[in-house]
Amino acid sequence: MMRCPNCSSKDIGKIGSHQFYCWSCFIELTVNGEKMSVYQVEEDGTLSSLDDLFFGEPIPPQVQANGM
Repeated sequence: MMRCPNCSSKDIGKIGSHQFYCWSCFIELTVNGEKMSVYQVEEDGTLSSLDDLFFGEPIPPQVQANGM
């Protein structure tokens, strides 16, 4: 069973051969093999990628100056 990467809901509907929609948080998911892409559906129906929020590289810790 698929779970939403955003809200962990199981309320996922299939809208295409490799496309799914989360009815809990209203995001669209595309799955190709082991790669998943996550999109926000805009008011005009266009999709905005959210991959950088879910699958981006981890942000390195900031180096703090020690005041010497």
